[in-house]
Amino acid sequence: MRDYLVVVDMQKDFIDGALGTAEAVKIVPAVQKKIREFDGQVVFTMDTHPADYLDTQEGRNLPVEHCIRGTDGWKLEPGIAALQEKLDAPVFEKPTFGSRALGEYLLEKDREEGIGTIEVIGLCTDICVVSNALLIKAFLPEIPVITDSSCCAGVTPGKHRAALETMASCQIQVIQNPGD
Repeated sequence: MRDYLVVVDMQKDFIDGALGTAEAVKIVPAVQKKIREFDGQVVFTMDTHPADYLDTQEGRNLPVEHCIRGTDGWKLEPGIAALQEKLDAPVFEKPTFGSRALGEYLLEKDREEGIGTIEVIGLCTDICVVSNALLIKAFLPEIPVITDSSCCAGVTPGKHRAALETMASCQIQVIQNPGD
């Protein structure tokens, strides 16, 4: 049985780029530490949009170009990218908030070897972290899903807290950072 760590969208556009925040910048060292110290399989997601992003439904609702495939902002934060490369960890590119491919991958891994726990961290708590945590819970309802608030940041601090409350309501164990 193996534990999994899902690192969601730790990309430059969400940290210090087009949609970056001070809170996102602040969690980078904690995320790097969590990845380095994690005893299990680490996997990553990357928000990935086409050049015509503004013509998509998401682009019409959030008209800020970000994570356009191949751009600098699409890339993982350099320290996190180095860890992903060192671990040769799987990366799931996703065109929307949740990754069905990630859910299917984890379901298959549970069938093959069993999964102990799945921890979900990253950006943004109130969009892609909560979407992937709930998606994973739907695919694997009997596997404990965890999130560490110190390794997540939302669009705003208030939305971050609201997403943590939503996850807790949906039986996702929230490791609470004293500041949240």
